[in-house]
Amino acid sequence: MSALHAPGFPEARIRDRARFGTASVFPAADGYGHTLFGADGATAPADEIDAMRLVPPVFMPLRLEKLIDLAREPMYGDVDLTTEIGGFRSSLPVYVSAFGSTQVASTDLGIAVSRQAGRLGLPMVIGENVVPVNGYGRIGTGTEKSLVGRVRAYAEAATGGLGGVVVQQSTEDADAEVWNLVYSDPTATALLETGRLAFELKVGQGAKPGLGGMTVLSESAADRLSGQFALDRVLGDGDRLLRCASPGTFTEEILRQQIRFMRNNFPRVQVWVKLHPGRDIADAADVAWRAGADAVTVDGAEGGTGWAPTAFLDHVGLPLAECLRRLRPVPKLGSLLTSGRMWEGTRVVKALALGASAAGLGRAALLAADTDPEHGLTRLTEALALELRLLISALGKYATSALDPEDVWSPTMTVPQRQESLI
Repeated sequence: MSALHAPGFPEARIRDRARFGTASVFPAADGYGHTLFGADGATAPADEIDAMRLVPPVFMPLRLEKLIDLAREPMYGDVDLTTEIGGFRSSLPVYVSAFGSTQVASTDLGIAVSRQAGRLGLPMVIGENVVPVNGYGRIGTGTEKSLVGRVRAYAEAATGGLGGVVVQQSTEDADAEVWNLVYSDPTATALLETGRLAFELKVGQGAKPGLGGMTVLSESAADRLSGQFALDRVLGDGDRLLRCASPGTFTEEILRQQIRFMRNNFPRVQVWVKLHPGRDIADAADVAWRAGADAVTVDGAEGGTGWAPTAFLDHVGLPLAECLRRLRPVPKLGSLLTSGRMWEGTRVVKALALGASAAGLGRAALLAADTDPEHGLTRLTEALALELRLLISALGKYATSALDPEDVWSPTMTVPQRQESLI
């Protein structure tokens, strides 16, 4: 375990899950028989989604259907968690969110997460600016921390045809022709030939809506990248500089044309689009789906980051609950992926019930791999899978697609009825 920390995030509970897996879903078994357990009323909800409650009905006709189908009483183990995520088949309604060129993701953690995600059959997104900062990886030292290193680690561990790798491209990545490099690279051939490669157009991110990616560089690194990124000496008198990527320029027509470009130039990959939680999130998602995107990722303002101005973390962008509310009337022509403070089952089930197809693990995946590089993410995911099965079966349902807004009660909002999905 390194010195990695995540202030404001339930780090200790995530590390427990990375160490103890499914056992951490319950109170410590040593307390059984001499402790009286109850709800923790002292912990305030972190946001609107955390304040919601899952509300099982009394009458459960889908449980009766499952009983007839199985010819026995159904149990939580009968819940099917396999899910289509942006053209991939996944073992869970969960994917690994984008880690780009930040210092945290550029260490061995990026490789540890890649290897475990491949083994688990979870889709994984590789974030922007990895090539300009760490190199592509065909030649030279540091290959394992490059973009190809992460793709190779995932592909070598992947079995059974589940999951897939998604490669983001920013403005600076486009200058380096990242998608062209990956599309023709032998390392990605197996993924491409099995339909498990996607490219993601990054329009924005939850932690700093309207801005591009930011990292902190040393003087020597800044000298190496000065021709590719904007650099700003605003971090005091030390030898650290702020590196800023371009946020890109988007209008409705530019977004349509970008997706058509991806469809035409890379016809064998799935097309994903990542949006920041803007006030026009519903219009943007509708444009992306109608232009042919297989998945639209909505990164709520609760999303984590390696580096961002503190004003943005606390005051900029719509919360995930409001994004999902605004997206309710929009016909889903592809997957709706959500991220922001995801690490345990209740938040994932609430997001699914409110219209999401899957949820992304960001900080939780890094903390789990930091706790145990070989098995931390695996144990965290096993705990999450058990929790999902317990929760979904308690609602009288046995597939993630059966979840509905009626499964959620909110003390602050009226939950609308689910629209008919077009996929």
